[in-house]
Amino acid sequence: MDRQEIIEELRVIIGDYLKNQGLDLVDLIYRQEGRDFVVRILVDKPEGGITIGECAGLNIQISNLLDEKDILQTRYILEVASPGLDRPLKVKSDFTRCINRKARFFFNEPINGKLEIEGLINKVEGESIYIENENGIIEAPLTKINKAKQVIE
Repeated sequence: MDRQEIIEELRVIIGDYLKNQGLDLVDLIYRQEGRDFVVRILVDKPEGGITIGECAGLNIQISNLLDEKDILQTRYILEVASPGLDRPLKVKSDFTRCINRKARFFFNEPINGKLEIEGLINKVEGESIYIENENGIIEAPLTKINKAKQVIE
């Protein structure tokens, strides 16, 4: 199996496991760092706020799951962590969770003449995010959002 196939299989197995636990897989990284292979998993509760203790417990459970499935044919370091308060917003559910919170958006093409804006996530509807700032409400299609993250004040 090549690296991308391993990542996809890890996403399915770990994502399904976390979903059954009522948790969200925020991100998964599998790469070589120095001589070691690292599997880094960012996990959160749908409403946010996973604890360090919960991450430690998940580290043991996911390690056992990966050993049982025997996907990785090499030694690896497993890291399970919270994405933090300023986690990137990537999918529709991330934006929905942050309604009425301020975020900074970076677009892959201009919206209202801007490649970057900051504002309150007003609503999420269909495939668009509605952002309220001093210029009113701006509709940003998910496909045009290159990067976004919550602004912590």
